[in-house]
Amino acid sequence: MLRLHFDDRDIARVQIAAEPDPLWETVLALHQLVPPGPGVPVFGAWRARARRELDERGLTRAARLISTLAPADARYFPDFLTPDAARDGLAAGLAALRDTPRVRLTAECARAGLPARLPRWTAALAGGDRQPLDELAAAFGQVHRAVIAPDWTGAAATVDCDRGGRTRILCRDGVDGILGSFRPAIRWEPPVLHVDYPRDRDLRLGGRGLRLIPSHFCWRRPIALADPGLPPVLVYPVQHVTDWAPATTRNCRPQALSALLGRTRARILAALDAPATTGELARRLRVSAPSASEHVSALREANLARSRRDGGSVIHALTPLGTALLHGDLAPVRLPH
Repeated sequence: MLRLHFDDRDIARVQIAAEPDPLWETVLALHQLVPPGPGVPVFGAWRARARRELDERGLTRAARLISTLAPADARYFPDFLTPDAARDGLAAGLAALRDTPRVRLTAECARAGLPARLPRWTAALAGGDRQPLDELAAAFGQVHRAVIAPDWTGAAATVDCDRGGRTRILCRDGVDGILGSFRPAIRWEPPVLHVDYPRDRDLRLGGRGLRLIPSHFCWRRPIALADPGLPPVLVYPVQHVTDWAPATTRNCRPQALSALLGRTRARILAALDAPATTGELARRLRVSAPSASEHVSALREANLARSRRDGGSVIHALTPLGTALLHGDLAPVRLPH
């Protein structure tokens, strides 16, 4: 049992994350993916597609690296894998992961027993070599783009549904009502929040508050960080609606969008289902680079695409709204009963 001890300041600083955390979702998705067998039924279709994508893209080694650091059956995995900075997105989270101090790396790897599983990797970290962190960050980015990002709209919709219900409880019953709404896995007995947890421990929040992170891939029981000095978070599973399904169970019909967007712009929208640079889009669709850039700009202004700089390149990708338009999968809001 995990016992979170609140004081008056903590009650005033309870937050619910605005969207799924990309690094937590990646780690927890691999918990649903790596063990053999059929696994949790609600993730069945996603699991089949994800395994195929990892295999076809040659990312099984990248997924295995993350899973070795954070196995599904672990009672503890290193806190540095899920930095608080990821609240600002995948790029911010990966930058924080790369910048993890060596002292912290050494301590958390030893606590998780990683030297026995990754002796050369952890020895390199202990020796001050930053290459393993770069390799790990790259693995996170590749796996996230391959098996998490394509279904981000569905995951975000599931989380939004949970947040909407909690928000209505907040308006009606205040923070006390929210903390009491997580039964049976979480039990609120003021001023202590009792959490179903594999280890018996107490955590005094000390005025720092608590950030609640609803998670699409978290299953059965909540998860917290082990280091009491880190910003307190509690990742908790959300309820899944039965009609949730990954993008590959729906038909992609970009041609149906041609009348709305124009043929080339609809093709650009479809091509951005996998992130790409302007040059890659131009080559893929056999248009000029200025034309590809112009169409991406129009999609970006309509909040259907977003762009970010990665070194010397600019990577374009669909927003959740763009993915929903392309696949026709904007999930309905379901009110809790």
